[in-house]
Amino acid sequence: MNTLQYRFDGPDDAPVLILGPSLGTTWHMWDRQVPELTQQWRVFRFDLPGHGGAPAYPSGSVAELAERLLATLDGLGVQRFGYTGCALGGAIGVELALRHPERVASLALIAASPRFGTADEFRQRGVIVRTNGLDPIARTSPDRWFTSGFAAAQPAITEWAVQMVRTTDPGCYIAACEALAAFDVRAQLGRVGVPTLVLVGSEDQVTGPAEARTLVAGIPDARLAVVPGASHLVPVEQPAAVTDLLVRHFSTAWQPAYDSTTGQMAAIQAAPVKPVLAAAPPQPAPIAEIAPAAVPPQPAGRPDPYDAGIKVRREVLGDAHVDRALAQADEFSGDFQEFITRYAWGEIWDRPGLDRRSRSCVTLTALVAGGHLDELAFHTRAALRNGLTPNEIKEVLLHAAVYCGVPAANSAFKVAQQVIREETTPEE
Repeated sequence: MNTLQYRFDGPDDAPVLILGPSLGTTWHMWDRQVPELTQQWRVFRFDLPGHGGAPAYPSGSVAELAERLLATLDGLGVQRFGYTGCALGGAIGVELALRHPERVASLALIAASPRFGTADEFRQRGVIVRTNGLDPIARTSPDRWFTSGFAAAQPAITEWAVQMVRTTDPGCYIAACEALAAFDVRAQLGRVGVPTLVLVGSEDQVTGPAEARTLVAGIPDARLAVVPGASHLVPVEQPAAVTDLLVRHFSTAWQPAYDSTTGQMAAIQAAPVKPVLAAAPPQPAPIAEIAPAAVPPQPAGRPDPYDAGIKVRREVLGDAHVDRALAQADEFSGDFQEFITRYAWGEIWDRPGLDRRSRSCVTLTALVAGGHLDELAFHTRAALRNGLTPNEIKEVLLHAAVYCGVPAANSAFKVAQQVIREETTPEE
């Protein structure tokens, strides 16, 4: 497994504290925290694939990023650690706490969420990057990351943020968008079993206080800290406040760890201290766990392809399109919607013989041949989601013109051109 680019700061014999970056940033987003944190911990920072000059080996899921981080730590002999992550880095921390609880001593989640917006939003961002490169995303990053006052007062930091995104590998950025699109741990938060600080900027419009409160409500041992006057990249905008909160959290909430040299349990703990910023009290332990509804046993044989079909249908066409189609179904058309979900998407689109790019090419050609322009429009959007570029879609339509007829292709070009303009024009 490919490992991650990393660096250590601090004493070799100190406990390890990991700092995980957000999408589009590098380990330098933590520069202002490192001097104080290294007084107690050996700080480990890493870059996401293709970020900060790291090797461009894309990872398409948060789980894969977490496994690559663990492989890196295993190679260094690091077994147990505290973990802090911002946004995508926070998602990696939750994944570690869920899948490898024995490794995580304590957790801090900054500007994080159990689900980052909608899958459509991140797949749309991938379409924009695939078509226009990273420059449109880079130019608008300061608006998402910082308050307007901070961006105006700190032009050097604003430009640093733009350049950081601009120099990221586009393929790795798109893969990270796909990872965030698929990330959803809302139903699993109750299994996060380590003390957790949830930290958020009061002005964060990306993953703000509402998302933070969802994390606190779901994680049994979690508390909330809201940093006033800060937006999404709060460690950069309010470094002193974030550093203080991290020091206090990890000094008081580090779980005992086994010391292999003495054979004893050792702990890094101090007397509890009160947080300096607004914090919610620890959430009470749940009185009872609601058992999931009983699911009738499936008959022997092939599994029902409906579940796989609805998943693929949403991934290819987008949640909004599928939700609209299902909402419009009634007693007359409901069986048809179930039919296409089960057989078109569950039986055909989910087969392993062709990748989704190839299936989009075939589908576009078939729709041109049949003159099905309404479906051509939403399958052009699907083709962009599946990784085809506008130039590749143009080539498919040119090829179809030879075999399906010029008039059919002429109509198809008009539909596809309008869709591509809508989908690939960056929002200002």
